[in-house]
Amino acid sequence: MGRTIIQLVGSPVDEFHAELSRLYAGASAAALAERHSVAFAYVAPGGTWQFPDALDAHSLAAAEPLSAAAGIAALAGMRADVVLPQMFCHPGMTSYRALLDLLGLRYLGNTPEVMANTEDKAVARALVAAHGVAVPAGRVVTHPVTHPDEVDLPLPVVVKPARSDNSMGVSLVTDRAELGEAVGRARSHSADVLVETFVPLGREVRCGVLEVDGRLVCLPLEEYALDAPIRLPADKLGRTGGGDLRLVAGDAGRAWIVQRDDPAVAAVWRAAQACFRALGCRHYGLFDFRIDPDGVPWFLEAGPYCSFAPSSVIVKMAAAQGLPLTDLFDTLCREARIEAA
Repeated sequence: MGRTIIQLVGSPVDEFHAELSRLYAGASAAALAERHSVAFAYVAPGGTWQFPDALDAHSLAAAEPLSAAAGIAALAGMRADVVLPQMFCHPGMTSYRALLDLLGLRYLGNTPEVMANTEDKAVARALVAAHGVAVPAGRVVTHPVTHPDEVDLPLPVVVKPARSDNSMGVSLVTDRAELGEAVGRARSHSADVLVETFVPLGREVRCGVLEVDGRLVCLPLEEYALDAPIRLPADKLGRTGGGDLRLVAGDAGRAWIVQRDDPAVAAVWRAAQACFRALGCRHYGLFDFRIDPDGVPWFLEAGPYCSFAPSSVIVKMAAAQGLPLTDLFDTLCREARIEAA
């Protein structure tokens, strides 16, 4: 039945990242199981491995915990056509992808080097700027700010951890006296902090790019509602009444697909293709831009992963272009020369 897929799930770091991974991977597995055979390799907080039948609490409790050495050996012995990395912590995005390379297991998505460069927002912005993409003026701060004039950028500025996702620790600073506190808040998530000039409120969009037939294909843009000058964690993740993690960004009215004839599309597509090449992406890429009142797209960050869950941004963009989830997955597998055994 189609390809044999291993979903590499969990996080050795903490339960938040493990839960986020289970959320995406579970939805992905349910969708891909319509055409393919799906199995799970799960890394629990602390680093033990499990091979559960599913990702619910009962299945995880029933799965035998293995040491890292035993888990890696079991993964190496599994017969799979393709691995889908679904881990969102730093080691999950880098070391565990490098492990797949070491084991000779083929996986869909970007390499550990690309993931490391894009996870570091300061590195990512430097790489895309070198390829002509507009980035806000910025400074990397590596220490507590004790004097408000230490950062020589005009206000307002956006202060963000250099290595963190989901807008954790992000602040908009309009009063220089608040800069030290904002840097301290960001440093609780990352030792390095990126301070950038604020791009005047216009529009905020994401652009997905696919590698198809040796060329880069841009997908329809997704635009986000801006009720405030910047997007914060509550705009992206939330909890259900039962306490389960849920995705907020895709709620009705919070995001929508931009029409192809929108005047902003062409400029964003050009910038997104330049970002894809600058960062060395493969298979697919996803890039965030703030469009200023003059229509200029400014690079904010890259998110070069796709879970192949129905809620995944690239999946929704592709569907808007007439490419359903399973067809998107199969198309990218063929491009990566990953065929069923």
